[in-house]
Amino acid sequence: MDEVIVNPPLEGLDDIDRQVIESLRKDGRASFAQIAEGLNVSAGMIRLRYNRLVEMGFVKVVAISNPLRMGYKTMAMIGIRVDGSKLLEAAEKISKLEEVIYLVVASGRFDLFAEVVCRDHAHLLEFISAKLSTIEGVRESESFMHLKIMKEIYF
Repeated sequence: MDEVIVNPPLEGLDDIDRQVIESLRKDGRASFAQIAEGLNVSAGMIRLRYNRLVEMGFVKVVAISNPLRMGYKTMAMIGIRVDGSKLLEAAEKISKLEEVIYLVVASGRFDLFAEVVCRDHAHLLEFISAKLSTIEGVRESESFMHLKIMKEIYF
């Protein structure tokens, strides 16, 4: 399934730009002709708008895979506490781990949240014990297993 990831803010964009983004967000495979027809403008205009939106970093069209359908049966969100002086260094290293599909620096009880996909529980245990816990600065982690994804959108 193709989805469009939009980098906010949308300041400086006109209504046509916003409608192009919304059309692509709903269906990343929509043709310029389809979008143009819906907006009563030319496909050439949409092509120009699209190229400008991509160039400026407002839009990136990517294929979103479903890890659960690809043999990864275990997903978890992991809250991670890190030594303050090592926060960004540890985040950089964690972001490079293949199991990590999402990583944010946060405020509150945890310094980082990492969403991971693993083949099974044994793979998750290996990830936590042999990869995550060996990164310098990582003090502790707490795993929250995904039981069911109720909503997943890409803005």
